[in-house]
Amino acid sequence: MEQKEFEFQGTTLNGFMMCILDIALYVTSIWILVEGIIAAEAGQPCALWFWSAGILLTAAILVTCGFILQEPNQAKVLTFFGRYSGTFIKNGYFWVNPFLSAKSVSMRARNLNAEPIKVNDKMGNPIMIGQVLVWRLKDTYKAIFEIDTEVNEATGNAEARMNKFERFVAVQSDSALREVAGMYAYDGDSDEGVTLRDGSDEINQVLTEKLNERLSMAGLEAIEARI
Repeated sequence: MEQKEFEFQGTTLNGFMMCILDIALYVTSIWILVEGIIAAEAGQPCALWFWSAGILLTAAILVTCGFILQEPNQAKVLTFFGRYSGTFIKNGYFWVNPFLSAKSVSMRARNLNAEPIKVNDKMGNPIMIGQVLVWRLKDTYKAIFEIDTEVNEATGNAEARMNKFERFVAVQSDSALREVAGMYAYDGDSDEGVTLRDGSDEINQVLTEKLNERLSMAGLEAIEARI
Protein backbone atom coordinates (compact mmCIF):
# COMPACT_ATOMS: atom_id res chain seq x y z
CA MET A 1 0.00 0.00 0.00
CA GLU A 2 1.27 3.46 -0.92
CA GLN A 3 2.75 5.44 1.94
CA LYS A 4 0.96 8.79 1.94
CA GLU A 5 2.37 10.14 5.19
CA PHE A 6 5.47 12.34 4.97
CA GLU A 7 7.25 14.83 7.21
CA PHE A 8 6.49 18.52 6.75
CA GLN A 9 9.25 20.11 4.65
CA GLY A 10 7.99 23.70 4.56
CA THR A 11 9.64 26.75 6.11
CA THR A 12 9.96 26.70 9.90
CA LEU A 13 11.43 29.53 11.96
CA ASN A 14 12.47 29.85 15.58
CA GLY A 15 9.36 30.59 17.61
CA PHE A 16 11.08 32.86 20.14
CA MET A 17 12.62 35.02 17.41
CA MET A 18 9.26 35.36 15.68
CA CYS A 19 7.60 36.14 19.02
CA ILE A 20 9.92 39.13 19.47
CA LEU A 21 9.17 40.25 15.91
CA ASP A 22 5.44 39.87 16.53
CA ILE A 23 5.57 42.03 19.66
CA ALA A 24 7.57 44.65 17.74
CA LEU A 25 4.91 44.71 15.02
CA TYR A 26 2.12 45.24 17.55
CA VAL A 27 4.03 48.00 19.36
CA THR A 28 4.96 49.75 16.11
CA SER A 29 1.42 49.59 14.74
CA ILE A 30 0.03 51.10 17.95
CA TRP A 31 2.67 53.84 17.92
CA ILE A 32 1.88 54.71 14.29
CA LEU A 33 -1.85 54.73 15.06
CA VAL A 34 -1.32 57.14 17.95
CA GLU A 35 0.81 59.39 15.72
CA GLY A 36 -1.95 59.32 13.13
CA ILE A 37 -4.55 60.38 15.70
CA ILE A 38 -2.30 63.22 16.85
CA ALA A 39 -1.83 64.33 13.23
CA ALA A 40 -5.58 64.21 12.61
CA GLU A 41 -6.32 66.32 15.67
CA ALA A 42 -3.73 68.87 14.48
CA GLY A 43 -5.38 69.04 11.07
CA GLN A 44 -2.41 67.45 9.31
CA PRO A 45 -2.57 64.68 6.65
CA CYS A 46 -3.10 61.40 8.50
CA ALA A 47 -4.24 58.83 5.90
CA LEU A 48 -0.73 57.41 5.47
CA TRP A 49 -0.40 56.94 9.23
CA PHE A 50 -3.66 54.99 9.46
CA TRP A 51 -2.90 52.85 6.39
CA SER A 52 0.54 51.98 7.75
CA ALA A 53 -0.88 51.11 11.17
CA GLY A 54 -3.52 48.87 9.56
CA ILE A 55 -0.98 47.03 7.44
CA LEU A 56 1.38 46.42 10.37
CA LEU A 57 -1.46 45.32 12.64
CA THR A 58 -2.70 42.85 10.01
CA ALA A 59 0.84 41.49 9.65
CA ALA A 60 1.13 41.11 13.45
CA ILE A 61 -2.13 39.15 13.61
CA LEU A 62 -1.00 36.83 10.79
CA VAL A 63 2.32 36.20 12.54
CA THR A 64 0.43 35.36 15.75
CA CYS A 65 -1.48 32.60 13.92
CA GLY A 66 1.70 30.77 12.87
CA PHE A 67 3.12 29.60 16.21
CA ILE A 68 3.45 25.88 17.02
CA LEU A 69 4.35 24.47 20.44
CA GLN A 70 4.94 20.72 20.47
CA GLU A 71 6.04 18.22 23.11
CA PRO A 72 7.85 14.88 22.54
CA ASN A 73 5.77 12.09 20.95
CA GLN A 74 3.19 14.50 19.63
CA ALA A 75 2.55 15.48 16.02
CA LYS A 76 0.51 17.91 13.97
CA VAL A 77 -1.01 17.07 10.60
CA LEU A 78 -0.77 20.22 8.48
CA THR A 79 -3.07 21.11 5.60
CA PHE A 80 -3.01 24.11 3.27
CA PHE A 81 -6.58 25.01 2.28
CA GLY A 82 -7.58 21.33 2.47
CA ARG A 83 -4.45 19.87 0.90
CA TYR A 84 -2.18 17.66 3.01
CA SER A 85 1.18 19.43 3.49
CA GLY A 86 2.94 16.92 5.73
CA THR A 87 3.17 15.91 9.37
CA PHE A 88 5.05 18.20 11.76
CA ILE A 89 7.01 16.07 14.25
CA LYS A 90 9.68 18.46 15.59
CA ASN A 91 9.71 19.20 19.31
CA GLY A 92 9.88 22.76 20.59
CA TYR A 93 8.53 26.21 19.76
CA PHE A 94 8.34 27.07 16.06
CA TRP A 95 6.65 29.36 13.56
CA VAL A 96 5.20 28.16 10.26
CA ASN A 97 3.00 29.55 7.51
CA PRO A 98 -0.05 31.02 9.33
CA PHE A 99 -2.36 29.82 6.54
CA LEU A 100 -1.63 26.18 7.43
CA SER A 101 -4.26 24.35 9.47
CA ALA A 102 -3.00 21.96 12.16
CA LYS A 103 -4.68 18.85 13.58
CA SER A 104 -2.94 17.64 16.74
CA VAL A 105 -2.47 13.96 17.60
CA SER A 106 -0.50 12.01 20.20
CA MET A 107 2.01 9.31 19.25
CA ARG A 108 2.26 8.00 22.83
CA ALA A 109 1.30 4.45 23.77
CA ARG A 110 -2.09 3.93 25.42
CA ASN A 111 -3.75 1.11 27.36
CA LEU A 112 -7.18 -0.39 26.79
CA ASN A 113 -8.54 -2.70 29.46
CA ALA A 114 -11.54 -4.22 27.67
CA GLU A 115 -14.46 -5.45 29.75
CA PRO A 116 -15.08 -9.23 29.51
CA ILE A 117 -17.57 -10.19 26.80
CA LYS A 118 -19.61 -13.34 26.28
CA VAL A 119 -18.45 -15.39 23.27
CA ASN A 120 -18.48 -18.99 22.04
CA ASP A 121 -15.26 -20.96 21.90
CA LYS A 122 -14.32 -23.43 19.15
CA MET A 123 -16.55 -26.11 20.70
CA GLY A 124 -19.54 -23.76 20.89
CA ASN A 125 -19.32 -23.34 24.66
CA PRO A 126 -20.25 -19.88 25.98
CA ILE A 127 -17.42 -18.20 27.90
CA MET A 128 -16.58 -14.80 29.34
CA ILE A 129 -13.29 -13.39 28.03
CA GLY A 130 -11.56 -10.02 28.22
CA GLN A 131 -8.30 -8.52 27.03
CA VAL A 132 -5.66 -5.92 27.82
CA LEU A 133 -4.32 -3.98 24.85
CA VAL A 134 -1.42 -1.56 24.39
CA TRP A 135 -1.78 0.54 21.24
CA ARG A 136 -0.52 3.71 19.63
CA LEU A 137 -0.95 5.89 16.56
CA LYS A 138 1.48 4.92 13.81
CA ASP A 139 0.42 6.65 10.55
CA THR A 140 -0.91 10.19 11.00
CA TYR A 141 -2.25 10.48 7.42
CA LYS A 142 -4.47 7.41 7.75
CA ALA A 143 -5.53 8.35 11.26
CA ILE A 144 -6.75 11.79 10.20
CA PHE A 145 -8.03 11.20 6.67
CA GLU A 146 -9.03 7.52 6.45
CA ILE A 147 -11.52 7.41 9.35
CA ASP A 148 -13.89 9.98 10.80
CA THR A 149 -12.29 11.49 13.92
CA GLU A 150 -13.17 15.15 13.37
CA VAL A 151 -13.44 17.45 16.38
CA ASN A 152 -14.23 21.13 16.60
CA GLU A 153 -10.79 22.70 16.25
CA ALA A 154 -11.99 25.81 18.11
CA THR A 155 -12.90 23.85 21.24
CA GLY A 156 -11.36 20.41 20.68
CA ASN A 157 -7.77 19.28 21.11
CA ALA A 158 -5.49 16.29 20.65
CA GLU A 159 -7.04 14.51 23.64
CA ALA A 160 -10.55 14.77 22.20
CA ARG A 161 -9.35 13.29 18.93
CA MET A 162 -7.45 10.51 20.71
CA ASN A 163 -10.62 9.62 22.62
CA LYS A 164 -12.30 8.99 19.26
CA PHE A 165 -9.39 6.75 18.26
CA GLU A 166 -9.80 4.88 21.54
CA ARG A 167 -13.48 4.20 20.79
CA PHE A 168 -12.48 2.90 17.35
CA VAL A 169 -9.88 0.62 18.94
CA ALA A 170 -12.43 -0.65 21.47
CA VAL A 171 -14.87 -1.70 18.74
CA GLN A 172 -12.20 -3.38 16.63
CA SER A 173 -10.66 -5.16 19.62
CA ASP A 174 -14.08 -6.59 20.48
CA SER A 175 -14.39 -8.00 16.96
CA ALA A 176 -10.86 -9.43 16.96
CA LEU A 177 -11.35 -11.04 20.37
CA ARG A 178 -14.54 -12.78 19.21
CA GLU A 179 -12.74 -14.13 16.15
CA VAL A 180 -9.76 -15.46 18.10
CA ALA A 181 -11.94 -16.97 20.83
CA GLY A 182 -13.78 -18.97 18.15
CA MET A 183 -10.51 -20.47 16.94
CA TYR A 184 -9.66 -22.29 20.19
CA ALA A 185 -11.37 -24.44 22.79
CA TYR A 186 -11.63 -23.02 26.29
CA ASP A 187 -10.22 -26.12 27.94
CA GLY A 188 -9.21 -29.65 27.02
CA ASP A 189 -6.64 -32.36 27.32
CA SER A 190 -3.04 -31.57 26.46
CA ASP A 191 -3.26 -33.55 23.19
CA GLU A 192 -5.89 -31.10 21.89
CA GLY A 193 -3.29 -28.37 21.58
CA VAL A 194 -3.47 -24.78 22.76
CA THR A 195 -6.54 -23.69 24.73
CA LEU A 196 -7.88 -20.32 25.82
CA ARG A 197 -7.50 -21.26 29.43
CA ASP A 198 -3.75 -21.61 28.96
CA GLY A 199 -3.53 -18.00 27.77
CA SER A 200 -0.39 -18.91 25.87
CA ASP A 201 1.87 -16.56 23.92
CA GLU A 202 0.59 -18.16 20.71
CA ILE A 203 -2.96 -16.98 21.32
CA ASN A 204 -1.80 -13.52 22.33
CA GLN A 205 0.31 -13.32 19.17
CA VAL A 206 -2.65 -14.32 17.00
CA LEU A 207 -4.82 -11.76 18.78
CA THR A 208 -2.24 -9.02 18.17
CA GLU A 209 -2.04 -9.92 14.47
CA LYS A 210 -5.83 -9.91 14.09
CA LEU A 211 -6.00 -6.53 15.80
CA ASN A 212 -3.34 -5.04 13.53
CA GLU A 213 -5.25 -6.25 10.47
CA ARG A 214 -8.20 -4.17 11.64
CA LEU A 215 -6.33 -1.17 13.03
CA SER A 216 -3.94 -0.67 10.10
CA MET A 217 -6.69 0.98 8.02
CA ALA A 218 -6.83 3.73 10.65
CA GLY A 219 -3.07 4.18 11.00
CA LEU A 220 -3.11 2.58 14.45
CA GLU A 221 -0.92 -0.22 15.80
CA ALA A 222 -1.45 -2.86 18.48
CA ILE A 223 1.85 -3.20 20.34
CA GLU A 224 0.72 -5.97 22.64
CA ALA A 225 -2.56 -7.75 23.36
CA ARG A 226 -3.32 -10.34 26.03
CA ILE A 227 -6.50 -12.24 26.87
